[in-house]
Amino acid sequence: MVNTTPRDDRPIALIVGASRGLGAAIAAEYLRLHFDVIGTAREGSPAELEKLAADSDGRLEIEHVDITDLAQVRALRVRLQKRLGDRRLALLFVVAGISLAEQSAPSTDMTEEQFTAMMLTNAFAPVRTIDALEPVVEEDGTIAIMTSGQGSIANNTSGGFEVYRASKAALNQLMRSYAARHPDEQRALLLMAPGWVQTAMGGAQAPLTIAESIPELVSTVEAQRGIPGLRYLDRHGTPIAW
Repeated sequence: MVNTTPRDDRPIALIVGASRGLGAAIAAEYLRLHFDVIGTAREGSPAELEKLAADSDGRLEIEHVDITDLAQVRALRVRLQKRLGDRRLALLFVVAGISLAEQSAPSTDMTEEQFTAMMLTNAFAPVRTIDALEPVVEEDGTIAIMTSGQGSIANNTSGGFEVYRASKAALNQLMRSYAARHPDEQRALLLMAPGWVQTAMGGAQAPLTIAESIPELVSTVEAQRGIPGLRYLDRHGTPIAW
């Protein structure tokens, strides 16, 4: 972990799941926007985030945490509270997610272990992480989760990616329940769909590059700052049908 102290005049963004791909790109974009950034990665993750930290002039700190382990998430909250003192995060963005099946594979081809892993990582763990970490987010800050347009039940007319779709639909539903449990919430609660992007998970056949997706997505997240309530949006800021 890099031993840095946030400057009082810079907002702080915590990107959970920033080791590579979309998460690392979001961390880089917030550095470009002059935030201090805390990025999380699991132990043994790729070196993309480490390189970004080395080039950040001390503005990116790395924390190691696996969000499927509640004890690790709670320990992260304790470390953040100690490090931040009276300050709070302007943004909590949970990006972590996995896909363990081919596009055309029916859900019945998956093992129970694969199904459980996807539901835990893509749906349950992100919302549980938000529950654990929301005390360190500013009262009028932003809480965002990376979902997918494939989480839309209304728009599922083509099938494919069955369990991935189901896990993102479950994530969306859990966030609706979270919002219902916090009716007076003043934070922006955002479910963000980046589009189909060329990453290790998205594959080379995806139509969008990271550079075509993430700067626009981050711009949309920042445009929502200060607007309370839950919204399910694409990278352009267009609402997606639930």
